[in-house]
Amino acid sequence: MLPYGSWPSPITAASLVEQAVSLGQVEVDDDRIFWLEGRPSEGGRQVVVRGTPGGPIDAIGEGWSARTTVHEYGGGAYAVSGDTVFFSHFPDQRLYRADPGQDPRPLTPEPPAPMAYRYADARVSPDGRELVCVRERHIDDAVVNDVVLVDAVDGGEPTVLVSGADFFSAPRFSPDGRRLAWLCWCHPHMPWDGTELWTGEFAEDGLAGADRVAGGPDESISQPRWSPDGVLHWVSDRTGWWNLYAEDGDSGMPLAPLDAEFTGPDWVFGQSTYGFLADGRVLVTWWHRSVANLGVIDPATGRLDRWDVPFTAVGALRPYNDGAVAVVASATEEAAVVILDGHGRVTGTLRRSRPGTVDAGYVSAAEPIEFTTENGQVAHALWYGPVNKDAEGPSDAYPPLIVMSHGGPTASASPAFNLATQYWTSRGFAVVDVNYGGSTGYGREYRKRLKGQWGIVDVDDCANAARHLASEGLVDGNKLAIRGGSAGGYTTLCALTFREDFSVGASYFGVADAEALATETHKFESRYLDGLIGPYPEAKKIYRERSPIHYADQLSAPLILFQGLEDKVVPPDQAEVMVEALRLRGLPFAYVPFEGEQHGFRRAETIVRSIEAELWFYGRILGFDPADRIEQIRGENLPPA
Repeated sequence: MLPYGSWPSPITAASLVEQAVSLGQVEVDDDRIFWLEGRPSEGGRQVVVRGTPGGPIDAIGEGWSARTTVHEYGGGAYAVSGDTVFFSHFPDQRLYRADPGQDPRPLTPEPPAPMAYRYADARVSPDGRELVCVRERHIDDAVVNDVVLVDAVDGGEPTVLVSGADFFSAPRFSPDGRRLAWLCWCHPHMPWDGTELWTGEFAEDGLAGADRVAGGPDESISQPRWSPDGVLHWVSDRTGWWNLYAEDGDSGMPLAPLDAEFTGPDWVFGQSTYGFLADGRVLVTWWHRSVANLGVIDPATGRLDRWDVPFTAVGALRPYNDGAVAVVASATEEAAVVILDGHGRVTGTLRRSRPGTVDAGYVSAAEPIEFTTENGQVAHALWYGPVNKDAEGPSDAYPPLIVMSHGGPTASASPAFNLATQYWTSRGFAVVDVNYGGSTGYGREYRKRLKGQWGIVDVDDCANAARHLASEGLVDGNKLAIRGGSAGGYTTLCALTFREDFSVGASYFGVADAEALATETHKFESRYLDGLIGPYPEAKKIYRERSPIHYADQLSAPLILFQGLEDKVVPPDQAEVMVEALRLRGLPFAYVPFEGEQHGFRRAETIVRSIEAELWFYGRILGFDPADRIEQIRGENLPPA
C-alpha cells in the first residue's frame, strides 16, 4: 500500500505533450478533408492538415501558423476551396492564400501596426473568387469589428459589407452566392445571452435589403448556415434549450424539439455541430447532461434518429458522403479525427491526438453525478475515482480530492478522456470536475443561475460537490484541493479567500480583481461582467466585494499561481498582487510565471513544468512524496520537506 498521491504512474507530465496534438476545425470540400492541429512541440503552432490516402500532410508549410486572435480567443482560422487553403497567420494576423506547391501569399494589406488588423471566420464564395470574413481593427484605443469581402485571387483592400454592431460572427454565403447571413450583437450581451441573425442580398455596391430573421436580447442564435437548396438554418435557445430551426419551419418551432443542447457557447468562431446530407437529412450532434449524441433529423417529419456510437464528445462535425467527419472522443479514448458511415460506424481514423493508448489499468472513466447545492437545487459534475493497477491506498485512509472548476465561466466540463485528468487519478487523487450553475449543457435556466452571482454560485457548487463526496465516504474531507484556469482560477481564488472548505489551491491565470477585468480586459469580455456581477461602475462596490485581491488577508489555504506574462485577458499584475498579499499573510505559496505564454498555455515545456510544479506543491502541503522526479520550484513559507 502506498499513500495517496505518491503512486507511481506511467502517465508522466512529459507524456501529456509528447507526440501530442490538439485537434479541431474540420473542413470538407468534395472528397477533400482538412483539420487543424495544435502542436505543443512546435511552440503551439497551429497547422492546417489534409488527409490523403498516404496519410496526413501539412497544407501550410513550416513557419506558418493558422491562428486568429479576433476576440482574443480566435477560432475559424482557415477556410478551403478545392486544394486551396485560406488562413489567418498568427504572427501578423493577415489573411493568406496557400495553393499546393506554392508559398502562401498575403491577400490583405499590411496593417498600420503589428497585428492591428485581424481576420476570422472566413468563407469562400460559391465561385471561389471572394472571401467573406469578420475583421477586427485595433485603431489607437478603439477596437472596431465589421464584416468584409476580400478578393480571394488578387487580394487588396477589403470591402465593408456590414458594420455598426459591436460584434459580428458567422458570415455565410447562400449556395447561389446572392444572399449573405450573419450574426451580430452589442454590449453588454455575450453571444450566449442575446444575438441577432440577419440576411441581406448582394448588390453592385455591397449588401441591400438587410432583414433581421431571428434573435434579440433574450435569444441566443448560433451557427447560421444554408442547406444545399438555399434554406437558412440556425440554432436558437428560444425554448430554453439550443435547438435547430429552419427559415421555412412551422411557426418557429424547432425541427426536432428536445430538452438538450445542439450547440455550445460561441467563445470561439467556427463551431460546427450540424450539416446537410445529400438526401436532405440534417446531420446533428447534441448534448444531454454533458454527454454527446450523434444522429440525423428528417426535416419533413421532425424525426430524430440517434446513432449508436461509443463517443461521449463530438466536435467539428462535417457531412461527408452519406456520413460524417468529426473530432470524437470517448470516456476511455482520446480525441481523433474519424470518418463515419451513414450509421455512425467508424470507417477510417485520419489522426489521433497522440499515437499510443493508455493501459486501461490506469484509466478512470468519467461518471456524471448530481448533488444538492444551495437552496435545495441540483448541480452537476463528473466524478473520477483514483485508478492504478499497480497501487492501492492505505485501508485506513481516503484519497485526497481535486475539485476542478472550468473556465468561461459559461463553459462546461467534458466527459471525454483527458490525459491530464488521468495524470492525477493514476497517482491516487480523486477528481470531481464541476459543472456549476452557469455552465452550458443544461439549458438556459441553468446558465442563468450565475447571473449576478459569479463568485458565489460557482464557489457554493464546488464546495458542495466536495462535501457530497466526503459525506459519501469517497474522499478525505480534510484533504480537498481546488484548481482552475481563467474564470476557473477566479472560482479557485474566491473559494480560498471567502471560504474555509479547501486545504490547498492552484490558480492558472486566474482573475483576482473583477474590477480590473471589467476595466482593463479586451473588448469581447469588457462588458461580460455586467451580467455576471452587475453593470460597472454602478455596481463598483459589489465588484470589490467579489474580488479576492481586496480580501487577501482572509486567505485560508496555501496557493500556487501560474501566469503567462503576455496574457492580455488576465494581465500578470493580478497574479503578482496576489503574490504580495500571500507573502504578507505568511501563507505557503509559489508563483510560476512563463515568458511568451498568453491566456492558456500552449508550449510543451510550459505544460510539463506547470503540472509537475502543481503536483510537487500538493505534496508539500498535503504531506506526501510524489513518485516522480520533479525539479523543485521556488516557494515561500513552505513546510519542511
